[in-house]
Amino acid sequence: MKSFAPLENTGEFFNKQVVWILVGLTVFFVFSFLDFRFLKRTEVLAFIFLFNSLILLSLFVLGYVSHGSKSWFDFGFFSFQPVDMMKLVLVLILAKYFSRRHVEIRDIKHIFISGFYAFVPFVLVLFQPDFGSAMIIFFIWLGMILVSGISKTHLLLVFSSVVVIFLALWFLVFAPYQKARIANFINPLADIHGTGYNAFQSTIAVGSGEIVGKGLGFGTQSRLKFLPQPQADFIFAAYAEEWGFVGSLLILLFYLAIIWRILYSATLGAYNFEILFGMGIAIFFMSQILINIGMNLGLMPITGIPLPFMSYGGSHLLFEFAGLGILMSLRKYARSVHRDDIKNEFLGA
Repeated sequence: MKSFAPLENTGEFFNKQVVWILVGLTVFFVFSFLDFRFLKRTEVLAFIFLFNSLILLSLFVLGYVSHGSKSWFDFGFFSFQPVDMMKLVLVLILAKYFSRRHVEIRDIKHIFISGFYAFVPFVLVLFQPDFGSAMIIFFIWLGMILVSGISKTHLLLVFSSVVVIFLALWFLVFAPYQKARIANFINPLADIHGTGYNAFQSTIAVGSGEIVGKGLGFGTQSRLKFLPQPQADFIFAAYAEEWGFVGSLLILLFYLAIIWRILYSATLGAYNFEILFGMGIAIFFMSQILINIGMNLGLMPITGIPLPFMSYGGSHLLFEFAGLGILMSLRKYARSVHRDDIKNEFLGA
């Protein structure tokens, strides 16, 4: 008979996560009924961006260290990670920027101007250091650049710039443990007793689930504590071990349905802003899903990126639901848009 001792703090994790899910759902429904068209005003977004940048900067003085990264505020009864808010803000400000410049988007200067908006939080997050969140910020910018209509020549320039930036980061910025994580991307099993340990245990958990899994509560890798943080970064591996390939496929179909609904809502937008914001939210979610699952499968470096709607934690849940709520709000109020309003946006009013 299978019998395992319960994980420590499992009940505490569950109770807190239920509370955060309820808070997130409340935020979603409240936001979906509010009129967020004021977010299309340049001065409003500029203030929000500056305010969030200052919050990220204040982490270096007021933040506390967790898992080697000074990226959290500790308020005693809960902790808050402001980079989750910045990801949503970045989607908003890039959507506004590209919506005003769709006619001249082939001008190369817009790559660098939009890149500045991403560069500020990217640097602030990278030096915490939080390599995973910095990469999400980069992918949000890159994804929105791609959907904005950039030319193939400029696309080649972007990728060439990425190579140059990466080489500069490798030799001038990355700490030894970050280089080790990237090296494990190429060969994650090279040091299974050191930097590759987490990836190795994660792949064992995923593979041991086989077709239908070991059953709920019978995952040996997580229950016997071989798998680190099975409630957070490695929740997909813990889930795959207990639910197997079939359960993992269902989760992937669930995410596919969410992305499809986001993109469908984006296509119904009356303005370029709504369309680009919806695409940005889809890029935001897809980046986190692919990176998290990729690192759980040993295909990506271990970066500490949460799996949307599944990983333990309130900060990411709150702003995931907030992003969806804003998207629903913009779709709702877009129905009352007049032709003159659309004309004004094209004229840059």
